[in-house]
Amino acid sequence: MTVAAILKEKKPGVITANATDSVETACQILADKGIGAVLVLRPDGSIAGILSERDIVRGMAMVGADILQQNVDSIMTKNVMICSSKDTVEDIMHLMTKRRIRHLPVVDNGRLTGMISIGDVVKRRIANTEMEAEALRQYIATG
Repeated sequence: MTVAAILKEKKPGVITANATDSVETACQILADKGIGAVLVLRPDGSIAGILSERDIVRGMAMVGADILQQNVDSIMTKNVMICSSKDTVEDIMHLMTKRRIRHLPVVDNGRLTGMISIGDVVKRRIANTEMEAEALRQYIATG
């Protein structure tokens, strides 16, 4: 099972922000879209960073409410881990657990093709486990 299978089940596209957007604007995007992180792009479309709810909480703890008026690039995570659509779900689960990250941009041949969350990975893993269990039940019942 690969990341490509997860992307097939998701709406196409990636919700993004600009590095110069205010943190308040990014918070509104997160709330409006019901997501936990937004990918931050440079003007040329390359990945500048990722801003998660966790980054915002850290910013609030360090600066207080004034963080909302600062630019996204002041608190975003700049060292963004990525994956490709060919990566296995098992590899992604290991990476996300080891690095304690919840969102991964999917980049294929230098092009952003999607973003997956730990929730997407777990949902897919549970669905596969349930299918395998049902297949075993059917095998036993007919065997």
